[in-house]
Amino acid sequence: MGANNGKQYGSEGKGSSSISSDVSSSTDHTPTKAQKNVATSEDSDLSMRTLSTPSPALICPPTLPGFQNGRGSSTSSSSVTGETVAMVHSPPPTRLTHPLIRLASRPQKELASIDRLPDHCMVQIFSFLPTNQLCRCARVCRRWYNLAWDPRLWRTIRLMGETINVDRALKVLTRRLCQDTPNVCLMLETVIVSGCRRLTDRGLYTIAQCCPELRRLEVSGCYNISNEAVFDVVSLCPNLEHLDVSGCSKVTCISLTREASIKLSPLHGKQISIRYLDMTDCFVLEDEGLHTIAAHCTQLTHLYLRRCVRLTDEGLRYLVIYCTSIKELSVSDCRFVSDFGLREIAKLESRLRYLSIAHCGRVTDVGIRYVAKYCSKLRYLNARGCEGITDHGVEYLAKNCTKLKSLDIGKCPLVSDTGLECLALNCFNLKRLSLKSCESITGQGLQIVAANCFDLQMLNVQDCEVSVEALRFVKRHCKRCVIEHTNPAFF
Repeated sequence: MGANNGKQYGSEGKGSSSISSDVSSSTDHTPTKAQKNVATSEDSDLSMRTLSTPSPALICPPTLPGFQNGRGSSTSSSSVTGETVAMVHSPPPTRLTHPLIRLASRPQKELASIDRLPDHCMVQIFSFLPTNQLCRCARVCRRWYNLAWDPRLWRTIRLMGETINVDRALKVLTRRLCQDTPNVCLMLETVIVSGCRRLTDRGLYTIAQCCPELRRLEVSGCYNISNEAVFDVVSLCPNLEHLDVSGCSKVTCISLTREASIKLSPLHGKQISIRYLDMTDCFVLEDEGLHTIAAHCTQLTHLYLRRCVRLTDEGLRYLVIYCTSIKELSVSDCRFVSDFGLREIAKLESRLRYLSIAHCGRVTDVGIRYVAKYCSKLRYLNARGCEGITDHGVEYLAKNCTKLKSLDIGKCPLVSDTGLECLALNCFNLKRLSLKSCESITGQGLQIVAANCFDLQMLNVQDCEVSVEALRFVKRHCKRCVIEHTNPAFF
């Protein structure tokens, strides 16, 4: 959408330049007959400013039809088929007329209904739009351009899509947002680019250098980023509290850069303010990496290490030494975690509210007893697939963690109606219970649960030998309960 995009708004409009991720040169057109300037590099293209600051319109597919006007049409193109293109354009100009000329022959057009809304209402409407749509709105007219770039709308950047050149998009957006405060985006607090597989270290460097007030960063599924880029973000964004790097297989640690560590005073220490950390599917994370994370991120309250298959009980020992405020912890599918690891986790005591140890095959009743004895305020426990748990473990859990609200003991073949009875007589606040594939469970155990746990909202008894009468009994006593089952006779 070359120069005709600028002509759409009037004869005085400057041209717009299309920026593709694979094409680093672009041409700036002016209304004069001769070509004035040619930008031959990526940086020169972004630094060329018209009289008004350019505004990026992101996530425009390459098949977008050309803008039709009296002088013809043009279409945007990319060197890669199906690639998303980022564009930089100038705001639409105001039409200039001589003050003494009266255009009586042209009747004035009535304002559209939306144009009658005051600015504060328009800003409120724009606040519900995602980043790409907000950039599109900036191309409508001068008023919308000014409203779309209201700083209050740019506390969050949310980009998604596997084909978007997210490194390029972040660079364009941060440059525009740094207009009033050179090189710094003071308003930007949240960046969500989950699933943008083309994100690289370059994009994270841009965030680290321009967003010192960043508090939340989600880059799940961006498997091209490395430790170095993550180190830069946590070092240059001291207020970062929420970090999601799940699925980033190259990330093996969270730490400060060497330069940042040297600059810190002894009183400050080498601390990072992250409270929420999700490292699910970071397969190469090992005990030494977890040791470093725990030593630097001592304020952690939520930590998710699902499918970090190289972790052992030793890593959990390091974690509990440094991070004493953890409320939620998941080590699901960490096959080397055993009862010794649960003994370390139990040292978190009453602060622990959420624990997931699903498919940790080395966990038995011994580990459950440790957790139940010291973590009396536990609200959620997922022990699915821990085949070493028996009725004794469930009984000890029920008697000590009476405020339990959610329990998953599916695929625990040694749990029977005896364990369910003890659970029902002690945990009256139970709302979610999963017994999927528990072969020893019968309808009698379910009836005892239903008769005591009136607030039950979800019950999973798939692949259990339960009669239709028992399911009807549950439905009759727990009216809000959703029952997941595999009995075709019950509906």
